[in-house]
Amino acid sequence: MKISPPWVREFVDVTADDGQLAEDLTAVGIAVEGIAGSGENTVFEMEIGTNRPDAMNHYGVAREAAAVYDLPLKKIQPQLPAVRGKAEFQIQIDDPVYCARYTARIVRNVKVQHSEAALADRLKLVDQRPINNIADASNYTLWEMGHPTHAFDLDLLEGGKIVVRRARDGEWLKTLDEVERKLSDEDLVIADAKKVVALAGVMGGYDAMITEKTRNVLIESAWFYPAAVRKTARRHGMHTDASHRFERGADFEATRVACNRVAQRILASGGELAGELMDEIGRQMDQAPIALNLPEVVRILGERLPTEEIVRILERLGFELTPERRDASEFRVQIPSWRLDVEREIDLIEEIARIYGYDKFRNALPAFAGAVVELPEAVKDRKMRTALLGLGYDEAVALSFISKQDAEKFSAAMAMELANPISDEASVMRTSLAPGMLNMLAHNLNRGTNDVRLFEAGSVWEAEGTAAKELKRICLGATGSAVEASVNQPARAMSFYDVKGDVETLLEIFGHKKLIFEAKADEYYHPGRSAVALMDGSKVAQFGQLHPEVAAARKLKQDVFVGEIYLDRLYVHGLREVRYTALPKYPSVERDFSFVFEDAVTFEKIDESVAGLKLRELREFVPVEIFRGGSVEAGKYSVLLRAKFQAEDRTLRDEEVARWAGDIVGVLQGLGGALRAG
Repeated sequence: MKISPPWVREFVDVTADDGQLAEDLTAVGIAVEGIAGSGENTVFEMEIGTNRPDAMNHYGVAREAAAVYDLPLKKIQPQLPAVRGKAEFQIQIDDPVYCARYTARIVRNVKVQHSEAALADRLKLVDQRPINNIADASNYTLWEMGHPTHAFDLDLLEGGKIVVRRARDGEWLKTLDEVERKLSDEDLVIADAKKVVALAGVMGGYDAMITEKTRNVLIESAWFYPAAVRKTARRHGMHTDASHRFERGADFEATRVACNRVAQRILASGGELAGELMDEIGRQMDQAPIALNLPEVVRILGERLPTEEIVRILERLGFELTPERRDASEFRVQIPSWRLDVEREIDLIEEIARIYGYDKFRNALPAFAGAVVELPEAVKDRKMRTALLGLGYDEAVALSFISKQDAEKFSAAMAMELANPISDEASVMRTSLAPGMLNMLAHNLNRGTNDVRLFEAGSVWEAEGTAAKELKRICLGATGSAVEASVNQPARAMSFYDVKGDVETLLEIFGHKKLIFEAKADEYYHPGRSAVALMDGSKVAQFGQLHPEVAAARKLKQDVFVGEIYLDRLYVHGLREVRYTALPKYPSVERDFSFVFEDAVTFEKIDESVAGLKLRELREFVPVEIFRGGSVEAGKYSVLLRAKFQAEDRTLRDEEVARWAGDIVGVLQGLGGALRAG
């Protein structure tokens, strides 16, 4: 947005030149990214954070300058003539949740014309097109003090009343941009006794707009619920200067001043006030005071600031401080109505630090005594990261926000909606790391990097009523070659088994009794190339190839593999203790078993059956080869199993190995297996 330094100086007598003012404002977080023009035509190109709607105007920037330079801030005090007659108009708020306050006043016998040159030039400086003296008065006030207002042609309002209500299904409104919009009961509207005349907080209606025929005007200034305005604006695909402010939180106490300010500017070109200001309050918006403890300020900032300096900074910003103790070590701080972003003591401490100047704090390490103690969870985090880096993965970080569609596709958990999303593509807190990982893989693939291995360690959030549960996760993403081509070997593409090996390597860091894999991954995985990992019966990971339909929808043209590790479940297990065992003195003996099984018989069942024999000398039992087709009937498979026997205290005899082998054959036949000859 653009801000005019001469306009700012109307409210605070800053002696610093424009360059210094820009530098000092940037230092306190009100960033000036560029300066254009000179003299009265100088303009700051500013980047104001979405949490600071109070600074998205000239008066708000002036307030920041007043705090920086310790100068008084001039109040906006509209000067209005005596009132003539009665308003004879009614304001009715039917939805006090969505509209907490509605202020209005009437100006009669106006003359619609071009604004005076000085006002029009000011608007042009901030990229606003002058329209007429009525619309310009409203627009000028918005850029001056930040509160949106609107003017209706009073004679086009029917029934002598304004009703703030929800739209009725099937109602239509032609907005000022001449677009016919179908309304829903989720839209908050401004209506007269018979029809809708504006989309609350977004745009006025065409049927009550100011024209050259207008003679009597109703000025509107209100406070609308930010989420309601945002949803309405998104639903109708609109974004206006008014909705931009209302979506981020307007000043509840500014409605009267803004309404009178617009009236003052309209009256400058003719007209007369009709009746007193109408101010209807649907519900109060008082902010609870915050306790500020000076010892906590010292603890957080690492330096003791003079109490007078703390009080000065906060009072210049509009906060009211009342000492709670005789030694003035604790204050009760009343939050100004325009600072909806300040909710906790730490927010006040941040205000103190930024205005005092971060560069004024000494560079010093925090006080420390005793030994460094690494928390168990931090040790596990470090081991996981080290292992992932060793496996060839690079760490990446994605946004913590995803779209509703991705939240529904990649997780069964309820997502937390953002009150003020950046866009529809980032409207909820992420319930899975997978969407962000797929976006990062696509970003690399679209730029010609075809061999990618990434991991992200972060949090997901699941809604639990009105609260959110934060859970730690690790997500792996891989695509391209598992082995690069060289003079010794050709390239080999990444496969399911490569990802399985990587996941297994990570899980083996933790102690457990049993780790098995089952083909039960979520629907966005390839049904035949995915699995879940169960550690002692708990699902700690899932991994595999991305489902072809999901890959096609995201325009991923090569196989992509994803792995997700649930750290909240995995970290229940302690780290595996590495124990030294001497190499055996006596030789091992291997025996192979070739069996045919039904497809329903998994290796897990086979392994469990053999383990049930509790053969102490059985050191290893693994599948060596699997074969389907040929002479093997459909619905069955042939498997070559290998058992390794070894004793610690003797050389094994043929007869005892033969006995154990017979026991194994017996349990495998009990599973329905058929021993293959030869």
